Amino acid sequence: MQWLKPTFKSSLMALLGSRDTTPSTLKNRTEDIRLFILDELGEFGEKNYPKVIRHVRYALDAQGLWYARGDVMAVLAAVHGEYIAREKVGRITEKFEGLLPRGLTSRPSPLTVDLQSSAIQQGCDPVPR
Repeated sequence: MQWLKPTFKSSLMALLGSRDTTPSTLKNRTEDIRLFILDELGEFGEKNYPKVIRHVRYALDAQGLWYARGDVMAVLAAVHGEYIAREKVGRITEKFEGLLPRGLTSRPSPLTVDLQSSAIQQGCDPVPR
């Protein structure tokens, strides 16, 4: 009955929300996220923000890419404006589903609702196309 006995490690991993992800799947998903972020930053980001590009390109794992999102947001906001940048970072964030411990995942912000209602009051389309 040893296999029924929970261990400290398995309990800790359950609390952290770790999924059974194979190393190759983890590596492939991390690379997909990296390429997606670099694609979003585009040529303008590469020419004008090489430090951010290096941060994304050489991040060691999914957590490194997760923490690069703030810099990515700043670059995207400079290029497209804050509203569109938030949408793009939102799409990037979705790609991390199941890769990070629960403590690192995003939580909904009340600011998102405020931005949308503000755009509607100003007569703007809250979802630019």
